[in-house]
Amino acid sequence: MNTMRRILALAAVAFGTAAAQAATPTELDRVVAVVNTEVITARELDQRLVVVEQQLRAQKVQGPPRDALMKQVLERMIVDRAQLQRARDLGLRVDEGQVDRALGRIADENRIAVSELRRRVEGEGTPFARFRDDVREQILLARLREREVESRVQVSEADVDAFLAESATQGTPGSELNLAHILVRVPEGASAEQIDDRRRRAEDLARQIKTGADFGRLAASFSDGPEAMSGGGIGWRPADRLPQLFVDAVARLKPGESTGPLRSPAGFHLVKLLERRSGSALGGGQPVKQTQARHILVRITDSVPEAEAERRLRDVRERILAGSADFADMARQYSADGSSGRGGDLGWIYPGDTVPEFERAMDALGENDISQPVRTSFGVHLIQVLGRRTDEMSADRQRMLARQALRDRRADENYQDWLRQLRDRTYVEYRLE
Repeated sequence: MNTMRRILALAAVAFGTAAAQAATPTELDRVVAVVNTEVITARELDQRLVVVEQQLRAQKVQGPPRDALMKQVLERMIVDRAQLQRARDLGLRVDEGQVDRALGRIADENRIAVSELRRRVEGEGTPFARFRDDVREQILLARLREREVESRVQVSEADVDAFLAESATQGTPGSELNLAHILVRVPEGASAEQIDDRRRRAEDLARQIKTGADFGRLAASFSDGPEAMSGGGIGWRPADRLPQLFVDAVARLKPGESTGPLRSPAGFHLVKLLERRSGSALGGGQPVKQTQARHILVRITDSVPEAEAERRLRDVRERILAGSADFADMARQYSADGSSGRGGDLGWIYPGDTVPEFERAMDALGENDISQPVRTSFGVHLIQVLGRRTDEMSADRQRMLARQALRDRRADENYQDWLRQLRDRTYVEYRLE
């Protein structure tokens, strides 16, 4: 998952948290946990619990008993608090411009303006400043992961060669999997007795699943994985971006079947195959649709608000259509993008190369058509399609995608290991009872 998508997903949780905070009645607060030098209060726990219960209901996952879910939610809050403390210790900061851009993406994903997003948040009784702080926190967590984990992932040319060779021999290259996952975490430096205890716990969960217990409910009750609060659902992922341990384990499963326990450095895993579909993430020898396009970008600032940016681009569009101006010349003069020196030319674009809003607008155009102003997180664009073709993916692009797939896979695996180590180093005092 790329950084912006991760921020958007986390910000959606923040949106729910802010709404829950507004809905919770005032009550006498007390400390339920101490995390290093900070505390988590009963009110904070109750607010997060309301959000998680809403998420489980929305996903049609039967929740566990409230006391079991409360312990799960508290553990997730402890891990988040430890990460935020680590980010502060490293001096990581998020400026107002980054928050503004993230809010713009959240609004775009919901097909509304930022002003409408603010109206909805405040309409639920939540100060928009609090919502901004929640989004800032999620960006900070994403930046921490980038610094501590993703920036340290190394992929060699030999790794790429081996990956491509393996992909070429697979029966379903580029397949995509929808999985659910339960993790029984093993602490760093665990004793043999601790490892045996975690193994028995995982084996007991596997037995319950085989006798008909609901996988999602067990995940919400007992999983130490980051997907626990969504019933263990990982969602659709290309197989090449999932841990190889999971891919191999579900290779012969039918949808609805599960496997495990599987051992990894993080602990013991139970994996359920929900769905499988074909794809071609690395091309797989299949033709790929490509679009040649160019654009003009006007960034949104305090001095150039969204309405003014759209007005400017509508004027530019009318001049181009009237024949009194050339698209490339206008891009060189007005575009705030690195492509301006090339007359706005973006070259041949593959599916997924651009943000969804840009891609949807581009795909709706005929050749040589010019779009109306299109709002994305980068600003406001005019887009022109110059041509379309269907061709095999180039070798260079296949290598680039293979390298990215390896980086994503290793980053996910390394992040879980880093998170486990951080949690084990964190002083925690429980006061839930």
